Amino acid sequence: MKNRIILDLCGGTGAWSTPYRDAGYDVRLITLPDHDVRLYKPPESVHGILAAPPCTEFSLAKGNQPRNFTAGMEIVEACLKIIWAARIEGHLKWWCMENPRGFLRQFIGVPAVSVQYWQFGDSLCKPTDLWGYFTRPQPLCHTKPKGLPKLKDAMNRDHQRGNRIAVTPPRFAQAFFKANP
Repeated sequence: MKNRIILDLCGGTGAWSTPYRDAGYDVRLITLPDHDVRLYKPPESVHGILAAPPCTEFSLAKGNQPRNFTAGMEIVEACLKIIWAARIEGHLKWWCMENPRGFLRQFIGVPAVSVQYWQFGDSLCKPTDLWGYFTRPQPLCHTKPKGLPKLKDAMNRDHQRGNRIAVTPPRFAQAFFKANP
């Protein structure tokens, strides 16, 4: 797997790409402050791309606060340019862009699939959209567990929780890896 390059764009902690790293893939975390997706040129022979542009301007959790869609779309466009370049180069097997269900749909269309992380055994009720060319990860749970707080309620109780909620939950990351080796 060492020759399989996975790009983790705007990956923050690298939680989504962790299963790939653990399996021996060549994972490249392209995230601030070390790497800016707007300036990044992908290497040849990229196998897969995970893209998680910041949801700040697109999330419904922002409520009625002012939004800067131009700034938000600049990052989304940069991610898409990297995806396009890797696909044109010819080796890209799959790619996926994620963002919480929200306004990004109005810019790039209806997602390929929308998931809830609890469907994969994680204790998070966060409707999340996935766009791209990938195999859908298989849910483990089909009935929502009782007692999961709604995203908005959880964030209102704990302001630091917003940062933790932005991290891809481990069971979803593992399910995605299993479906998209």
